[in-house]
Amino acid sequence: MKINTNGISLEQAAAAYLSKASETKGGRQTADGRSFAEILNQKSEDLYGTVNVRFSKHAAERLYDRNIELSDDQLKRLTKGTEEAESKGIDSSLVMVDDLAFIVNTGSRTVVTAMDPANNDKNIFTNIDGAVIA
Repeated sequence: MKINTNGISLEQAAAAYLSKASETKGGRQTADGRSFAEILNQKSEDLYGTVNVRFSKHAAERLYDRNIELSDDQLKRLTKGTEEAESKGIDSSLVMVDDLAFIVNTGSRTVVTAMDPANNDKNIFTNIDGAVIA
């Protein structure tokens, strides 16, 4: 087997691939280079002064893909529901806000995934310790 050493390095190829992959993922980078998750987390920080609930990359992508926009009131209720679940000793909670469902890791206060009724045909939630309707 002959290897062509005149090409680019593995690191250069990986960087080029990862850069291209991020560009083709539905334009999830804003003009200032921030991701959708970063914008959501900043919105939470702006409301509370500190970040009380964070959105994982997966959760932010679900919100983006499903065109779910959280109002300030919904974000506050999600945070309050997360705090209530944590106070009851729940590690992984389903937090319902209006017709939206969020799976939250209460220890890190991170929303792991988000669902709306239009995209959740089975309404089955697994690997949770409890649920809060906020």
